[in-house]
Amino acid sequence: MDDRTDRTDRPDRTDRTDGADPGNPAGAGAADLLLGLIGDNIDASRSPLLHRLAGRQNRLAVRYDRMVPPRLGQDFETVLAGLARAGYRGTNVTYPYKERVVPLVRIDDPLVRAIGAVNTVLFDAEGARGFNTDYTGFMAAYRRVRGAQPPGRVLLIGTGGVGRAVAFGLGALGAQELRLADLDTARAEALAADLGEALPGMRVSVWADPGAGAAAADGVINCTPLGMEGKPGTPLPGARMAGPGWAFDAVYTPPDTEFLRAADAAGRAVISGWELFFYQGVHAWDLFSGGLPLDQDALRRDLKAAP
Repeated sequence: MDDRTDRTDRPDRTDRTDGADPGNPAGAGAADLLLGLIGDNIDASRSPLLHRLAGRQNRLAVRYDRMVPPRLGQDFETVLAGLARAGYRGTNVTYPYKERVVPLVRIDDPLVRAIGAVNTVLFDAEGARGFNTDYTGFMAAYRRVRGAQPPGRVLLIGTGGVGRAVAFGLGALGAQELRLADLDTARAEALAADLGEALPGMRVSVWADPGAGAAAADGVINCTPLGMEGKPGTPLPGARMAGPGWAFDAVYTPPDTEFLRAADAAGRAVISGWELFFYQGVHAWDLFSGGLPLDQDALRRDLKAAP
């Protein structure tokens, strides 16, 4: 019988989420599925809860550990290698390591190689393999809110790991024009060059002033860490939000950011970063679990109801 689908004989166990040393994962044997998250500002992450709830739907005990390399006294590369040795099935990777992980994993999908950022890693007999569910997650989040409406002309602020995934997602959604803004102009220019090669039909430009780039833009997007817990603020003043269209913030903790409040006040349709969080997690679960099913409506409901 397929062990992936027959879970009726498994007890529903309470699992632990935080503080594991990847070199010595105490209690690892108590979990059916051992997962992790590596990042520098992840105390408020809801990813552990999402994957535990997904596991419970399949009667799997999921342990999902947060790991902050500076707190562990290790560099990112050491932490990632430690997870593979310790028997983790996989890990999510978040700010600021999504680009740093790329040379450490095998990437089979040429699109993910073009994106140049990875947020999901699987460990198996073939080694560490890299995927990007931010890309697919953003497209699913956009379609949930805006359906088949094309993105139009879009200002994207922040061209790091999640910004690269969102930029390629906008291309796949049929964006007419993409304006890139980043404090690191060289990084924005590198993304513009990669997009020009992969998506020659989309106009791409680099803007030093996000406020100027927002003028006449249909969509405005924040892919910087500004607005997340511990990093208050917004990369675009509310006065520059005026005009019809839509806004998306990749930040999801808190879900009601200053950026989105200003967009809503300006009359723009708002796509919360919570939607990206939800769909990238659903798509990562599919990879981690080998395709076990999810009742997405129930998962969404349970996530929002949990404290």
